Amino acid sequence: MTILVEIVGGLAILASALVPLASLPMAVALAVAIVTVHLPYGFSSIKLQAVTANGASFGQPGYETDLLYLAGLATLVLGGAGLFRSMVG
Repeated sequence: MTILVEIVGGLAILASALVPLASLPMAVALAVAIVTVHLPYGFSSIKLQAVTANGASFGQPGYETDLLYLAGLATLVLGGAGLFRSMVG
């Protein structure tokens, strides 16, 4: 179900179609991801654990990026599509 929400919702956002309707299930999926996956790892999205000869080693990401996505969805819902939408439509 999450994959369907992300694909269909992402395409709707990309096409600027039904943005408020598509944003609701996407926001729910992000909130569930924050609570069930990212919350134990803290806020930061980048967890540098070590730098070795093979390159950098990163840990699990926190919930910072998901909050950014939620803010972006809220901005699109409250502010509309803006200049790009008026140029295309």
